[in-house]
Amino acid sequence: MRPWVRSAAWSAAGAALLAAVVVGSAAIGPVRIPPETVLKSVLNAVAVPAGIETSAGGVGPLPIPGVGPLTIPGVDLAFASPFAFPVDSVHQQIVVGVRLPRILLAALVGFALAAAGTVMQGFFRNPMADPSIIGVSSGAAVGAVAFIVFPAALSTTVALPLVGPVEVALSRGAGTSLFAFVGALVAAFGVYAIATRNGRTPVATLLLAGVAVQTFLGAVVSYLQLQAGESLRQIVAWLMGHLSGAAWSEVAVTAVVVPPLFAVLLAYARDLNVLLLGEEEARGLGIAVERTKRVLLAASALVTAAGVAFAGVIGFVGLIVPHMLRLVVGPDHRVLLPSAALAGGTFLVAADTVARSAAAEYPVGIITAAVGAPFFIYLLVTREVTEL
Repeated sequence: MRPWVRSAAWSAAGAALLAAVVVGSAAIGPVRIPPETVLKSVLNAVAVPAGIETSAGGVGPLPIPGVGPLTIPGVDLAFASPFAFPVDSVHQQIVVGVRLPRILLAALVGFALAAAGTVMQGFFRNPMADPSIIGVSSGAAVGAVAFIVFPAALSTTVALPLVGPVEVALSRGAGTSLFAFVGALVAAFGVYAIATRNGRTPVATLLLAGVAVQTFLGAVVSYLQLQAGESLRQIVAWLMGHLSGAAWSEVAVTAVVVPPLFAVLLAYARDLNVLLLGEEEARGLGIAVERTKRVLLAASALVTAAGVAFAGVIGFVGLIVPHMLRLVVGPDHRVLLPSAALAGGTFLVAADTVARSAAAEYPVGIITAAVGAPFFIYLLVTREVTEL
């Protein structure tokens, strides 16, 4: 069977499983909701453009020479839902307003971490590699913890043409996510810069640089925790991974960033297969090795940063899921990458469902570690681990 046919088949199966887990997760909680009601609530929330209408707001009045003050009316798209299933309004609000944003954010974050973990394991030819190996998680932790301990007022005034001065401000939660994202990228590209000499980036040097930077950033996080005071509880919750309080705005930002970056990784899946043979062999087969390594590292760092920015540090998703899927679908990244990404989304949605269904809600990172670590030990004991 052709690789892309196998990829489509496994991806369809993974997408179906993810959809089923999402519906099941949305039905579980303090208020039990039947799965058919969940589906009806989701369909009722679907809205399509139905026309254009003017809004009460607008721009103006604007001083127009020779004309006088002029107000430009606002124009908005009118949306309408093609579905109108009879659903209890409380159930509709619980599903669409409370549970679905958290579930979809979990799916996107798990998707991103598993995709990045798959690429890192292939890149380093080591089944023990994960997205944090190039310092992304440690950098995100430093950025987020630094902002929590020393919060800054992220507001400014921007002068817009025809509108005038407009104040733009970020909430505390958005500031934490922004600093985590920036910290992740600074750490990842810092590791790359340390490991690069004369335009070449040896994999072994990159690995050692990543370990050194992770250790240093871990010390920085520990120091910041000593300075945290009353913020320590918030820091610990962020470092354990969390999805509580997820909003549609966070889902939207993650959904805009993750799929295009995943498309870049998938476009290089064949090149990643060739890199498994070794760099010299890959050059002999016509692969631009250094450019491919730069693209894979940059896309992996960005997609991981997008995942951890809103959810905190969640371990084992990028390590255990690619390893498991490699045993099932094989090492061809054209099949493995989309399959593992979808499985990562499914795994994190299921883990978060367990976390929020407990008597006292647990950070999702505890669940992923509690499930992932014993299973990974079982794999190590029962199977011989070799270089990819």
